[in-house]
Amino acid sequence: MTEPLYPSAVREMPEEDRPRERLERVGAEALRDAELLAVLFRTGTREMGAVALADMLLRDFGGLRAVARASIEQLMKVKGLGRVKAIEIKAALELGTRLVSHTETRRPRIQGAEDVSQLLMTRFKQCETEQFKCLLMNAKNDVVKIVDVASGGLDHVDAIPRDVFRQAVRDGVARVIVCHNHPSGDPEPSRDDLAITRRLVESGQTLGVSVLDHVIFGDGRYVSLAERNLM
Repeated sequence: MTEPLYPSAVREMPEEDRPRERLERVGAEALRDAELLAVLFRTGTREMGAVALADMLLRDFGGLRAVARASIEQLMKVKGLGRVKAIEIKAALELGTRLVSHTETRRPRIQGAEDVSQLLMTRFKQCETEQFKCLLMNAKNDVVKIVDVASGGLDHVDAIPRDVFRQAVRDGVARVIVCHNHPSGDPEPSRDDLAITRRLVESGQTLGVSVLDHVIFGDGRYVSLAERNLM
């Protein structure tokens, strides 16, 4: 008789292979995504264990990033995943997202596009449509606020200068960096990207607000128009 791919419950695994015990023994970074989710689940269903349930969840959604984007109702459609487990998943993944951009005692300081990437890459990874954001900065290039300017479709977003600079003028900041993502994964700037950048730079000059950069995010990559001398 062929043994099932996964034991029917975590407790049937050898103790050294159970997710909680493995996490304690080798550290959280050594566990697979499914094992980390299984730690949250604690138990599986009558048909499958917690690890098998987590594997099925990841397979159904196509990976952890898609799970993070899913709503509680969408998660609950997975057999064996009730409201409590769905809520726990959303809470845990949101904590991970916030940790990436969390600063304890000081505002993040931007010295180049790499700093912008460190601040926003994770946020943009979860976006299925184009999103336009603006970093408001003080004279020391410390980020005062991250403003959501506009959202669009799969390959286009309208960023009107008025919307970009409204909050900057209101908060009295003189420097901004604008950013948006390409859901296709390719961060190379389009003609429209270059055109809106020129409009924003010109509008900023009129208002006394310097547009320091326009950073375009793709799948784990970014392009800085300032670094390419395209501003």
